[in-house]
Amino acid sequence: MTSPAQSDAAPNDEVRLERLTSAEIGRAIASGVRTAVLPLAAVEQHGCHLPLSMDADHADALAIRIASGLGDALALPTVRVGYSPHHLGFPGTLSIRAETLESICLDYGTHLYEQGFRNLVIFSGHIGNYPVLQRAQERLEAALKPLTVVVFTDGSAILNAWRRAAEDTASLGDRVGGHADLAETSVMLALHPERVRRAAYLRGYTGTVDDEFLSKVFDEGMRSQSPTGILGDPNGASALIGEACLAAVTDLIVAHAQSRVCESDGDRLRSPRTPSSQESGGRYE
Repeated sequence: MTSPAQSDAAPNDEVRLERLTSAEIGRAIASGVRTAVLPLAAVEQHGCHLPLSMDADHADALAIRIASGLGDALALPTVRVGYSPHHLGFPGTLSIRAETLESICLDYGTHLYEQGFRNLVIFSGHIGNYPVLQRAQERLEAALKPLTVVVFTDGSAILNAWRRAAEDTASLGDRVGGHADLAETSVMLALHPERVRRAAYLRGYTGTVDDEFLSKVFDEGMRSQSPTGILGDPNGASALIGEACLAAVTDLIVAHAQSRVCESDGDRLRSPRTPSSQESGGRYE
């Protein structure tokens, strides 16, 4: 018979910080957990077939997978509202200023080092946050030292990973455009199929999505480039493609984080060691 203490214990595979008790987090850090994963997201329109929570639901799921993939990590609560001014032409979209998003990342990370964490990995389930992260990266790295801050900023790599996953799984890579498309619709079918309005699928903008096009989206708004609010085509979406997309992006971010943390560890080992108070013959005041 299971005792109350056993039945109330957290699952051994739980990596979401907010689902753990303070004591459980303390034990996790003592046993070797050193990395916090911070997922960013958005609450914005995703066509007529996906809910505004698409990016936040996506970030929630990726954070769990990334933390598990890293092995020494816990996932922080998702910052659900992000930088989405280019979607404000559609009802319901929420947006915060770029400087607000940067400040939230700073505030999330400020006390992690003193609690025992040594690394902070920041990524976004909303591609529109990546330009903000690119501009904020160096400031966050400097402000949060000695915490090692790893900021994933390559939105193009995510789009390419989605395209490869969709092509390898169903030969539908050409339907990935980056917003409410085959990839995102498939991800939602894998995570929360009941939230997908399948009868409302519409083909969106299917032309070239490059830096010039994205600049127009950011400057002039999504509606000016795609009246449906969709980049790509959701038709053909499936949970199988969604799982492949989730796995591909998880692998991408885990590999990036591991590489950067190894570089940082090497830098620390190569840096001159500060003598202790005993070695220097003095004491700290």
